[in-house]
Amino acid sequence: MSQLKILGISGSIRDKSSTHVVLHEIQKMMPAEVSFEIFDHIGKLPHFDGAEVLPTPVQEFNEKLRAADGVLICTPEYAFGVPGSLKNALDWTVGTGELDNKPTALITASLSGEKGHEAMLHIFKAINAQVPEGGSLLVSFIRAKVKDGKIVDEKMKEDMLGVCHALVKSIKAKSPAISH
Repeated sequence: MSQLKILGISGSIRDKSSTHVVLHEIQKMMPAEVSFEIFDHIGKLPHFDGAEVLPTPVQEFNEKLRAADGVLICTPEYAFGVPGSLKNALDWTVGTGELDNKPTALITASLSGEKGHEAMLHIFKAINAQVPEGGSLLVSFIRAKVKDGKIVDEKMKEDMLGVCHALVKSIKAKSPAISH
C-alpha cells in the first residue's frame, strides 16, 4: 500500500495563528496511510512577477505541490478577502499548473470568513484545483474555538475530520495506483 502525500498550507504567516493550530490538529487526525506535511513558508516566496525563470523558493514550493497527491489549505480572511501571501503563492501556480486537477480542500478559519472563503473557491476554479464534495469548511469565530494552541470545539473537530475524509477519498478515486 503506497502512502498518500498531502501538503497542508497555512494562509497565515504568523507561527501561532489559528490556521497553524488547525493544520497541526489535522496532521494528528490523518489516517496512518497519509503523510501530511505542513508548508509554512509562503511568506518567503517573492512577489509574483510572471518571470519565465522561476526563483528558487518558487521552484521548491512547486516541487512540493507536484509531489503531493492532494493539498489542504487553511486560511484566515483578511479585509474580506484572501491573505496577500497566500494569493501570491497561488498566483505562482497559474502558469505552471501544479494545482491543475489536483484534489484540494479548503478550511477558512476566521472571525467571519465568508467573503474570503468564497474568494478562495473562485481562485480554485481559476487554477482548476478540484475541491471534492465535503472538501471545504467555513469556521467562523475561530478564536472562540481555539484555546492554548488546541481546538476546544468538538463540532469543529468533527467537521475538520469530514474534510480530511473527503480529501482522502477524492485522492483515492483519482489515483487507482493508491490502495483503497
